[in-house]
Formats: sequence, structure tokens, C-alpha cells
Amino acid sequence: MNFYSPPLHEMLFAMKEHGGLDAVLAQVGNEEVTGDLVEAILEEASRFASDVLAPINAQGDTQGCQWSNGVVTTADGFRHAYTGFCESGWNGMPSGTEFGGQGMPTLVSTAVLEMWKASNMAFSLCQMLTLGAVEAITHHGSEELRQRYLPAMIEGRWTGTMNITEPQAGSDLAAIRTKAVPDGDHYRISGTKIFITWGEHDMADNIIHLVLARLPDAPPGVKGISLFVCPKFLVNADGSLGERNDLVCASIEHKIGIHGSATAVMSFGEGPGALGWLVGEPNNGLACMFTMMNHARLNVGLEGVAISDRAYQKARQFALDRVQGKTLGREGGASATIIGHPDVRRMLMDMKARVEAMRALAYYTAGQMDRAHGHDDPSTRQKAQALVDLLIPVVKGWCTDNALGITSDGVQIHGGMGFIEETGASQHMRDARITTIYEGTTGIQANDLIGRKLTRDGGAAMKELIAVMQADVDSLHAPGATDDAVLAGVALALGSGLRALAEATDWLLAASPRDAAAGAVPYLRLCGTVIAGWLTARAAQVATLRLARGDEDADFLNAKRITSHHYAIHVLPGAGALRDTVLHGASTTLGLTDAQF
Repeated sequence: MNFYSPPLHEMLFAMKEHGGLDAVLAQVGNEEVTGDLVEAILEEASRFASDVLAPINAQGDTQGCQWSNGVVTTADGFRHAYTGFCESGWNGMPSGTEFGGQGMPTLVSTAVLEMWKASNMAFSLCQMLTLGAVEAITHHGSEELRQRYLPAMIEGRWTGTMNITEPQAGSDLAAIRTKAVPDGDHYRISGTKIFITWGEHDMADNIIHLVLARLPDAPPGVKGISLFVCPKFLVNADGSLGERNDLVCASIEHKIGIHGSATAVMSFGEGPGALGWLVGEPNNGLACMFTMMNHARLNVGLEGVAISDRAYQKARQFALDRVQGKTLGREGGASATIIGHPDVRRMLMDMKARVEAMRALAYYTAGQMDRAHGHDDPSTRQKAQALVDLLIPVVKGWCTDNALGITSDGVQIHGGMGFIEETGASQHMRDARITTIYEGTTGIQANDLIGRKLTRDGGAAMKELIAVMQADVDSLHAPGATDDAVLAGVALALGSGLRALAEATDWLLAASPRDAAAGAVPYLRLCGTVIAGWLTARAAQVATLRLARGDEDADFLNAKRITSHHYAIHVLPGAGALRDTVLHGASTTLGLTDAQF
């Protein structure tokens, strides 16, 4: 029931062919990270994910976290797993070396993080939130704050949170009311925050809360928000823990999924006020928070990849084992396992093709993040960053959007057994549901894509990417290339999808903001569908070339060709319908009065 086997073969292929692993490792600063070391890291992470995290995933779901008088107790096995996780050095792997991290490239840490998320998504959220807090303090905190908090957070002895949302505010950050009153070299924080992932728990010695709040003289709206470090236990000058700060977990939420992760309601300042220290400049809190947003949104998109792969693995194993009915086309009339049924095979292939496309998009973006951070050519860094900015909302929105359908198909393959909690298929569907909501809903990602990323340069970054993709389509149409029926089918579908994306892009750039917003989510889905389709087409090309050279990995490469072809034939045709929805969305969705809905 709790079986999970990280797909290392698929991961390495995606890292090398989509993320550009060799080029990333050749960058300055990565001299000690060799290909052999990367494979060794993945193998060790695979063992920890499958042997330690996956077995406690179901009990995290069934037991959940327990709250009593402000104290939160995690499910059985979580504390022990977290101790082993930190002792093995996994918590600090993506962080910089200055304060004890391992400084691994984003592409490498992305593959490892996928394993944590697939094996136990609720558990993985603790590290994800801590890494976000570490990044914000690293980039915007004073040297004193960095020295005081980062070593213990990177090691994992202390964890971190991001306190943004309030009951009356939701996604409207301009409505934040939490107060920060100056008091000497620190501030007194008072207010209530909700939806705080891992806001309270028993796995670490201290919890370092990053809190958005307003100073007394702050201007209204989002321009008047500041960021503060507010620890659960105050930290003495020698690094030891002092008295409890004036903050408490008032309750934890009862949720659809991710039960193993405590989602806390945090109350600050029920007494004199929780002590907090300013991070960055006053009234510049949102800019500080957005420093970590690209990584956070990539990681949530990665959750979509991971939970989809976990659901696929469970469905595939069930289909291989479940004996039911007679398979069409097989002699003897004996009952057979359901993987022989054509519709089950269709669903499995659709799950597999989408998962591979999602992973390709996530790893491609991670590789571009490494180029933007460490390439020696400034022009290459600039272009890579523009591409990252464009793709992050697509990775977050499209991958999580897909996860809802993929995990639902996983339940469908189980049939009635999928509707029974004991089989575990439904947990993946329930866990996946939050991914389209937190770190910005799909609608917020789509508005970011069209309102900031697409229009700020007049569509230049998107048009440049479309040109790159079109050049690959042209190469597939080159003399001799279309003699291969698989590549010919892929080229035809991708070319049609690219035309749809180009037409929708031109329309959006000329549309009014209101009309464009009506088509924003379909446009995000169109971008994901086509860009991932381009990457799967490249995978088919690579597989074809390697087979022609006599590569011994023939089974894997032939499967890659077939999977890429399935995506082209079954998924890419949807690009035309998405384009039409973008172009005509305003005429339908804006056509009714409020009372007519």
C-alpha cells in the first residue's frame, strides 16, 4: 500500500536532456559536483524516500496531527524520520555553504525534492517552508540575523514558516492588519495568521516564523507591509534557547488532505507582544517575500509532478495485480489482470505521458534557474532569468492543475477499490487538491503570467521561446526526419500547438486587461500543454538518435518514443480548444450579470 520507487532512470534522463545537467555542472562553483556524485545522491535519496518516508505516509494521513492547549503532536514515525532526515544532511542540501548547506545546483536538489514530495508530501512541506525562510533571511536579513538563525535552520534543528495570510485578507495582502510596534532594537508583533504550514509541531527545538506586519506609520496597501523574524523561543547571544516568545498555536485546521502536516492558526501578542526583528527595509516586506517565491512556486509545481507519479505507480501496480474480467484479443477466455483492458491501458498511458511532460517542464525550468544564477556570460544569465520568470507560473499552475486529473484517474483505475480509503489511492487525490491553491491559486499564477511576465517586455521572452520551439519543429520536418512515423506525428501535432500558442499570445498582448484576464487560466494551460509538448518532442528525438546509434537502453528509449507520441496525439490537440477559449473567453464569462450566475 505504501510502496514507492523513485523513477531514477526517468529523473536522470530529464536532468540530462531537459535540465542540461552537464552544462550546469560545468559552471563555476560546481567543480566538485560530478555526474557520478549526482547519481550517488539520487540513489541515497531514493533509499531514504522509499524505506523511511513512504512507509509513514499513510499513517500521517490517518492519524494526522493532534492539537492540545497550543501543543501539536505529529503522527507516529514523523519525529524519528525527521531526525534521520537532518542527520543525513538532506535538510541543508539545497542551501548555500556559508552557513552549513551543501550548495547543490537547483536542478540536482529538484530531483531529490521530487522524491520527498512523492514519498510523503505532508512531511516534505516542513523542509520546503524552512528553505523559503532561509532564502528570505539570507538575501534580506542583517548579518546578525543570518548568524543567529541560519546555521540551525539549515541543519534542521530549527524549522521555518511563512506567516502571510489572515482571516479577513486571504490573497488580498493589502488587507493585512497584523501590527509591529517599535520597542528598542526590536518590535512587538500582534495579530492572527491562518493557514501556517508546520506553524507548530514537535519535530524541532525551535520554529522561526517570518511574519508580514504593518508599522504604525506604514502607508496603506501592499506598500506598507514589513517582514519580521519572530522565533517561537527567543535566542540568546550564545545561540542557546531562551524564554518562550509571546505567540501560540491557537488551533490547527481540519483539511481535505496533507493531514500529516499541521496547518496552524497562529496568534501573536496575546500578552505584551511577540518580539520580532525587522528583515530588510521597512515597508518592503513583500519584496523580501518574493525573493523566495520562484523557488517556492517551482517546488509546489514539483508537488504536482511528484504526487502524480506516486498515483501512477500505485495505479500501475494495481492494474498489474488485479484479476478481473476477460481481456479482449486474448485466447482461452480466462480471467486476466486489468492492465490488459484497453481503457485501463489508455488511462495508464495518459498518466505516464503527462507525468513525463510535467517533469520535463519542471526540470527544464530548474536548469534555467541554475543558468540564471551561475552562468559566466551575463547575457545568458539575463535570458535564462527572463525565461524562468515566464515559466514559473506555468510550472506551478499547469503541473498542479494536471495533478488533479491524474490522481483522479488513479482512483478510477482502482474502480470501487479506489473509493475505499484503505487502498490509499484516494489519499493522493486529496493531497493533490491543495497544490492548485497555496503559494497562489491557478488564477493568481495566470494573472501573474499575463499581467507581469508576458506584457512587461511586450511578449519578447515568449516570442523568443516560440521561435526556439518552431526551429525544433522545422528540424523534425527536415528531409529524412519525417520518414520516422513517430517523429512525423509529433512534429505535426507540435506545429499545430505552436500556432495556437502564437495566436493566443498575439491576441492577449492586444487585448484590454479585463478581456485578457478572462482568458488568463486557459492561456496558462495552453502554455503548459505546448511547452511541455515541445520538451517531449525533444525527448523523442533524443531517443530516436540513441537507438540509431545502437544504444543498449532500447526498452527505455522505445517507451520514451511511444510516450512522447501519445502526448502529441492525445494531449497536444487540446491546444486549439484552449486558444479558442482564450480568444472568446471574455464574450462568454463576462456576458452575464452577477444575478444571472
